[in-house]
Amino acid sequence: MKASVFYEPGKPLQIQEIDIDDPHGHEVLVKNIASGVCHSDLHIVEGKMPFSGPIILGHEPAGIVEKVGEEVTEFAPGDHVIARVTVYCGHCTMCLSGAPNQCINRVSTQRKPHERPRMMLNGRKITGLADGAGFAEKMLVHEHALVKIDKDIPLDKASLIGCGVMTGAGAVFNTAKVQPGTTVAVFGAGGIGLSAIQAARIAGARRIIAVDIAENKLAIARRLGATHAVDASNSDPVEEIRKIAGGGGVDYSFEAVGTKKTAEAAIQCLAVRGTATLIGLLPAGQNIEFTPGFVISGERKIQGCLSGSTRWRIDAPRLVELYQQGRLNLDDMVSRHGRLEDLNEAFRAMKAGEVVRTILMFPE
Repeated sequence: MKASVFYEPGKPLQIQEIDIDDPHGHEVLVKNIASGVCHSDLHIVEGKMPFSGPIILGHEPAGIVEKVGEEVTEFAPGDHVIARVTVYCGHCTMCLSGAPNQCINRVSTQRKPHERPRMMLNGRKITGLADGAGFAEKMLVHEHALVKIDKDIPLDKASLIGCGVMTGAGAVFNTAKVQPGTTVAVFGAGGIGLSAIQAARIAGARRIIAVDIAENKLAIARRLGATHAVDASNSDPVEEIRKIAGGGGVDYSFEAVGTKKTAEAAIQCLAVRGTATLIGLLPAGQNIEFTPGFVISGERKIQGCLSGSTRWRIDAPRLVELYQQGRLNLDDMVSRHGRLEDLNEAFRAMKAGEVVRTILMFPE
């Protein structure tokens, strides 16, 4: 099969032939049909997240099951699936306590060192990011990474649920638990931020403030549920948010950019007893600063969010149903389609702020 391989930061990804094994045990072989291009992949390509190559990136895929291992009972060839690469074991303390996104025993879902690797490049083992392989024609994953969906759901839209939508919506529903009638500010109107905005609308927030520096993204944010928009390129977003919120700040803020400036602003714009949820990944070694007295005296909270605090097998079907009902808009979040050969251009367009999501399509 063909895959786009990352070797080192700052260098274009290379399309190469990869050998992929048949599934064994709880493994499922999936033919990728669509795969979203996410900011986390771009962070790795730019060296902001330290990874050594060669490795296959891509963690927002959807496809069709080709083969299943002998212990798989939930999937069969022909099933349409979306994948979440933060796979969980199902029996560690985190999984059993309702936090499978924090699974501490993912190694149990992988092949053992003495076994044949799932994928090989030029006779040597190669892995995918978090054991996935979205930027490849196929992927071989543990069954816990997958959720089956109806065959009438477009796979290009469904792929978004695997990362961007799940992370943004999950931050609102699961991590922060936004309450009806509250005020919300979202920093960043990319795939994750727009998903958080939509989730805040669904949750019943009365004011939803989108913050970005790109007018085209703010326009989409308004269409998807933001009641107000702040262009941070020509104003102080904290001051603007306080004005919109009535002077005191917002009940909930979400940072979906991954910069020191936006993370600090997400804290500074909080009302008394407000909660800031940090989603975006800052560059390795980057710290943020805040005034302890501001947090302590106002009983404000700062929390992190990994993968939308998702319970994959519970939350993914719920988001799919919201899409089917027309309450979650995935269609307007797809800016472009491309092929595997267009991946480097997709990264350029993302960095330039030209797109919400580019979806790579593979022939069926």
